[in-house]
Amino acid sequence: MNGQPAWTGGCRCGRVRLKISAKPLLTMACHCTGCQKMSSSAYSLSAAIPAEGFEITEGEPVIGGLHGAEAHHYFCGHCMTWMFTRSEGMEWFVNIRPTMLDDPRWFKPFIETWTREKLPFAETGAVHSYEALPEMDAYEGLVREYMACSRGL
Repeated sequence: MNGQPAWTGGCRCGRVRLKISAKPLLTMACHCTGCQKMSSSAYSLSAAIPAEGFEITEGEPVIGGLHGAEAHHYFCGHCMTWMFTRSEGMEWFVNIRPTMLDDPRWFKPFIETWTREKLPFAETGAVHSYEALPEMDAYEGLVREYMACSRGL
């Protein structure tokens, strides 16, 4: 999608709807066992969206998954679909689950994390792989590289 995106999406039952009006900063797949359990899959998918480009347009998500201070996982209170994550201290972005979008076909993970916990068959096609998380000082370069590669969104 060229220009400013305007993606919409929602949970499985449709009671919680969202709108994305900013391009992702980075896309990723996480192979950690926590994400495997929460997604009931081999890995979870995320798109880091600037917070000002994220909006809940209908319904009220509830916190589920982790209930600690570091991260808050938001779900639909009815169908319990895991929709997005916010991390304390990093309020400037929201990690959405791109499969919540009405049309997620543009999504492709740019990085994959926690590959030391990945299931042997799980392949994502990500450009960069990390045994755990990238070092904090690597994110600026990763975001810049992702933005250069994804100009067509």
